[in-house]
Parts: sequence; C-alpha cells; structure tokens
Amino acid sequence: MRVRVAFLLIMAFALASVIRIVMLQNEDDRKWAKMAEEIDLQYRRVKATRGNIYSDNGSLLATSLPSYRVAFDPTIANDNIYKKGIDSLAWLLSYHFNDRSKSYYRRLIHDARLSKRQYIVLNRRLINYQEKKAMEKWPVFREGRLKGGVIFEKLDRRYRPFSYLGYRTIGFVNNNNDGAGIEYSFNEYLAGKDGRALYQKMAGGKWRPLYDGTEIRPVEGYDIHTTINVNLQDVTESALLKALEEHNAKYGCAIVMEVKTGEIKAISNLTKNEKYNDYREIFNYAVQGLTDPGSTFKLVSMMALLEDSNLKLSDSIDTGEGAYKYYNQTMRDHKPGGYGVISVRQAFEYSSNIAISKLVYNQFGSDPQRYIDYINSFGLSQPLGFQMIGEGIPKIKNPSDKSWSGVTLPWMSIGYEVELTPLQILAFYNAVANNGTLIRPVIVKSISRADEIINEFEIPQVIKRKICSEKTLKEVQSLLVGVVENGTARNIKNDYYKIAGKTGTAQKIINGRYTKKYNTSFVGYFPADNPKYSCIIVVDSPSGFRQYGSSVAAPVFKEIADKIYSLDLELHAPYVAEHKQPAGVFPVIRAGNLEDLQTICQELSIPARPATDSEWVKARVKDNAVLWTTDEIAPEIIPDVSGMTLRDAIFLLENQGLRVMYNGAGRIIAQSPKPGNKLKKGSRIVLRLG
Repeated sequence: MRVRVAFLLIMAFALASVIRIVMLQNEDDRKWAKMAEEIDLQYRRVKATRGNIYSDNGSLLATSLPSYRVAFDPTIANDNIYKKGIDSLAWLLSYHFNDRSKSYYRRLIHDARLSKRQYIVLNRRLINYQEKKAMEKWPVFREGRLKGGVIFEKLDRRYRPFSYLGYRTIGFVNNNNDGAGIEYSFNEYLAGKDGRALYQKMAGGKWRPLYDGTEIRPVEGYDIHTTINVNLQDVTESALLKALEEHNAKYGCAIVMEVKTGEIKAISNLTKNEKYNDYREIFNYAVQGLTDPGSTFKLVSMMALLEDSNLKLSDSIDTGEGAYKYYNQTMRDHKPGGYGVISVRQAFEYSSNIAISKLVYNQFGSDPQRYIDYINSFGLSQPLGFQMIGEGIPKIKNPSDKSWSGVTLPWMSIGYEVELTPLQILAFYNAVANNGTLIRPVIVKSISRADEIINEFEIPQVIKRKICSEKTLKEVQSLLVGVVENGTARNIKNDYYKIAGKTGTAQKIINGRYTKKYNTSFVGYFPADNPKYSCIIVVDSPSGFRQYGSSVAAPVFKEIADKIYSLDLELHAPYVAEHKQPAGVFPVIRAGNLEDLQTICQELSIPARPATDSEWVKARVKDNAVLWTTDEIAPEIIPDVSGMTLRDAIFLLENQGLRVMYNGAGRIIAQSPKPGNKLKKGSRIVLRLG
C-alpha cells in the first residue's frame, strides 16, 4: 500500500510539472514576453542641447559643445566588411586613443562578435565633433550604424571660453536641477525641451539607443544675451583679486554698472579657499550677501536730514573729543581725540560717527518712524527684483520691533543694525548719480533662438522717478565729490577725472560682540561731473594695519575706474590733431610706413619728398608737396599712431608688445593710453578710427 501511495504521489507531481510547463509555454507566453520587454527595452530621456550665454558684444560666455562616446555593435557588419577592415580599424583605434595596443582592440571587438554581444564601448575617452567626422571615414565605421555597427552617442559638455571669469555670475545647474547664477535663474529658457528614444539594456547595465523611428527629437534651448562686458569683467576681477591677496582678506565682491541704463557690466565674487590658499567664486556676495553697510549708509541719513529739515551744509556740529554716550553705549570716531566743532559738510567728508548720529537723533529721536519712512521712500526696504534668483531681502528695523532699543536709531544712522546687499547699496548711489532716478539693475538684455528675439527686457527699468528733491540731490552730490577731494578718500583723487563716493568701515559682530575685524567698502560713480559708471567694492576682514575702507576698498575702485577710463574713449576729451591738413588737392595722408606712402604718392603723381630715412613717418604739407618727417619710435614709450591705417598701427603696436583693441573705421583719430606714456608690455591700447 505504501509503495502504491508513493507511486501515485510521484505520478501526480510529474503530471503537474508537465501541465505547468505547457501553461508557461502557451498561456503565460504573452505575459512573460511583455515583462521581458519591459525589463530590456525602455523609453529614456534624450537631453536637449542647452542654449548659449553671450556677453554684451556677442562673445560666448557659456556654450554646449557636443562630445561623443564611441560604441560599437560588432555583430552587424557582414563577414566581408568585417574581415577586410578589422585589422586597420584596430590599428586606428590604438593610434588615435594611444592607450592600448592594436591587438587589444582587435581582441576586444572579435571576442564580442563571437559571443554575439551587440554593444561595447571602445574607449571611455569622449571625442569631439572633428574627431567624429574623421572616424566616420575609418574601415567598418564608414559603413555607418546600420551596416557597420558604429554608434556615436552624443553627450553635451558645458564649456566656458573665458574659463573661470565671472564663474558664479554665469553659474551652473547640476543633475538635480539645483544651481546658481544666470544658468540657474534662466534654466527654464536655457534647458530647452528634452526628447525621448527607445533604448535596449545590454550586458553590464549599459543602454544603447535603437532608433526605431519612434524617437522624439529634443528642442534646443534659447540663448541668453547678457550685459556683461568681458573686458570690464577681466579688469574688475583682476583688481579685486590683487587686493584680496595683498590684504589676506576673507572675501570680496565688486560690481560695475552703467548709470543711465542699470546694465551690470562686471560682477565678481571671490572667497578665500583655506585648503588651497587661493580665491574662488563660491558665493554671490554681491547679490545675496546681507551685511551692515557701515558708513556708506551715512548718505541715507544725510539725505533724510536734508529732506526733513532746514539743515545747511555750512552749519556746525560739536563732536567733542571723539566719544559720545547714548544710554549705556559709547559711540566713537575714528580720529583719536575727536574732530571737535566741524561743519555738516566736514562731518560727512570725514565720516564722523558722532556728528551724523547726533544730527539724526536730534531730528528724529522723538519720532524714529519718520526716519524709517525716508529709508522706505528711498527704495531701500524692498528687494530690487533683480533677474537672478536669490537676491537678499533688506533687513530694516521698525520702532515696533521687539529688538528696537534706545540705541537703535543712532547706530542705524551710521550703518549698523541694518542689513543690505552690495547691489542694493549700489542701486541707491546710482540713483544719486542718475539725477535721482532709481532704476533696477539688469544683467540679461534679451532671450533669443538663432536670430529671432523671443523676449527683450525693458532697459532702463525705472523703480522710482525721484528719490528726493532737486535741492537735496545737488547737495549730496557735492558731498560725495567732497569725500574724494577733501575727505576720507583723498588717496584716490586724480587730475584726469573726478570721482564721487563714500568709504565704509563696519565692525563685524561675532557671537554677539563687536570685534576688531572689519567689513570695508567704497561705493561711488565716475566721472563725477557726467557719471557713466557706478561701482561698489567690498573687502571683508582684511589683515594687517590697513583695515579701513579708505585704504582697502577705495584703491580697488580707483584701479578699476582708471582702467575703464583708459578703455572707454567716450570718457575722454575729443582728440585734436596737432597738425591739420590745409584745404587743397592733397589727399589725407597723415602717417605710416615711409616705403608704402612713397609708393602711393608715386602712383597718384603727388609730389613728395622725404626729410628723413626713418621707417615710420608723419606727413606735412610744404610748398605744395608732401614732406615726410620722422616719427620716432622709442622702445619704452607708447608711440603716436594717429593718422595711420589700422593695419600699420596694429603692426607697430603689437611689435612693441601691446594688445590692440579698436572701434570705428578709417584712420586712427584717437588712442588710449596717449602717446608718450611709459610702455608696459602686455597692456591694452584702445584705438578709435574715423
């Protein structure tokens, strides 16, 4: 009985197994086939090519360059194509990548063909478009994807032609769609629209595209046109870096803006990297960094005083011996022993804490809300609505706040217990330069695809037509000039153009206590009599004995302003030629290479005689003929190229070691720096043609 039962159980198990096999092969076939397809085949995203970012003159700041991964399906090529080309293909791969032998590549491909592997990556190194075009002519590869089996997988790589110039401003976007700068703020436009394609999973977890006709092509991203000027960005970044290294500072930022338009021409943020002891763009202090503005805020206080009272700049104020007590806090001036009795103008020019705070406290102490209302009316209590994501929100206290105390008003009047970003402070000073019109800073002008403008931003964008009365405006403008002419920024005064601005030095609070570390700044505009550019410099925690805005930040402003002044010919007085050609039949032959000019005169039958055998000459008209005179070229002096053709000028100047920039057409009518200045090899010279 036991044997029979065991036999029946075995038979039942065997029968059940057969039935299950039949079911798997027939009834469940579709189910498992579908599951296998879902595992091995998948529609995957095909990333769109990201749009370009351009500077104000069309130079590329960021672009996507196509790179390619070289993959291969060794099973596709027929025996004839494969046998004829495999040896040459292996040699070319070895020669091009220069990392493995010919026999390695031949074995890699041949083993994959024998094992019927349909996808292998031939080399991890990506190739560029030119390399791809060359490879398409190689044996086997020349048959294409369908007959030869070559697969060029496109991968876009973000490229910055100017390397790390303006790195944080241009920004980035990572794989999680987080980022910073213009790349992140305008990602919606730059990213484009991704496509999709069918991919097959291969051994080792790789995916290869099938190109079965169902793929959806991606749509390229839009291009962004910025206001950034590459030359001014380079000048700004270099000057800031030099100062940070000299003072061993913690970080610094600089912004250069056009007064009338609000266009940001340069913006730099540099932070000290302790690990490598260098400076890098890590955080955008200019747009996001909220700090106590220090003495640069005294312009706000002075403007409020002039608007709210009959105060005259000639009125006097007693600052005592340099210390004044408000309740339980003592305020001090920087000058040991104090300034004594000084005028209101001197109080601002010397940046007296006691004078400014006493004036504000006497005028607004009984009603501090009135002082706050002026700050609001000047446009300082709200963000500017800047185009880049992450702008800091101003922190302006109100008398109703719990943190308001008896010392808040006097300390706020000199730039403490209030937090603003450098960009917000610059916009306020820019309004003073712009005859009282507060405009929104702009860094992106337009968005386009190819030559079609998709979105063009209004420039200038007016926030407030007038921040104060005309009388107050003229007085504060004169005060800002006075700071440089007679006050704390006398060290940046120069004879070529006037600067208007204000120094700032704010003690840093660490763990609730004021320390001997400072946040230094200078903000202003130039030329003061006809402002074209406004600029702010912030240098945080400088080391050494020079730790004030006048000796740390102001010289950076001056260096940037000087270089901009030399580059921007519109800031210079019109060039007047020393020797004008008299009216007559003579063509405008002014200067150039003697041999070339003699040839021209002979061809045109113009009487000409040399008064020198110098290679480079200038033309004079004497006795109805052209007279060539010497144009001496001293090795250490910038030569005079006025009157020359652009070709001659470039040849001469570049041989002297100068970098030439130019605008206009015709002959040279102006140059900057001017002739006769000391020549510094590698420096720029700007030519204007007309």
